[in-house]
Amino acid sequence: MASKASILGHPVHPMLLPFPLALWVFSFIADVIYLLGIGDGYIWLVVAKYTLAGGIIGGVLAAVPGFIDWLAIKSPEIKKIANWHARLNVIALLIFAVSLYLRTKYGRPMVDGSLNIPILLSGIGVLLISVSGWLGGSLAYEHGVGVKPQHDSPEEETAKVRY
Repeated sequence: MASKASILGHPVHPMLLPFPLALWVFSFIADVIYLLGIGDGYIWLVVAKYTLAGGIIGGVLAAVPGFIDWLAIKSPEIKKIANWHARLNVIALLIFAVSLYLRTKYGRPMVDGSLNIPILLSGIGVLLISVSGWLGGSLAYEHGVGVKPQHDSPEEETAKVRY
């Protein structure tokens, strides 16, 4: 099924999603570097905070075309996978948002100024987006969601695409 949210036939959701994923993973890496005490700890906290925020903004932007593609799915089997993909992404987005809030001057008192919980939440979020990404890959590569069948594809391959 060709994506309903596309530019010149190219689906928008897969164009946008690498940015929040990379930012969230790098935010967690910066957190780990901070915990290991490598270099100036303060700079790694700042990097982690701002990449976390950038990932949240990018995640919200990537969700819009993803939702448009989700609306077009008709197959119950594929919709079930897409539902889990969406659920995990929403949960991860909320976890990252809580992690970011707990790093602000308003949220830090809730954890007595400790970064253990915000860093743990970021790690959980990275695990969730990893599973969700695997499901998203299944949707695109196994079920052809958001992908227009190629004219030069073998007939048995295009016949497998169900949406």
